Amino acid sequence: MALEKQFLKSRPVCKVRFTIASGDLHGASQASVVGEFNGWDPKATPMKPQKDGSLSAVLEIPSGREYRFRYYFTDKHRWMNEPHADGYEYCPFAATDNSLLNI
Repeated sequence: MALEKQFLKSRPVCKVRFTIASGDLHGASQASVVGEFNGWDPKATPMKPQKDGSLSAVLEIPSGREYRFRYYFTDKHRWMNEPHADGYEYCPFAATDNSLLNI
């Protein structure tokens, strides 16, 4: 998995590519990026299959703050954190950590 950040010079946003490698899917074929930037809506940001078997999504997110997010495997009904996140924060609502994205 990986996070790629590209800060735009023309606007205060960051283009972020979220990727789940094929080896990290563990039988899942559908996933979404879910977080503060999309209202924690599992249907808002579905990830698209790539030629190498990974899943990926690109979002333009307002810069200048920290966001909490996770991946949701929609066909397996399970959650996963980004191992290369900028950090992790415990969420008492879910009783687990959320990934952090600093942009």
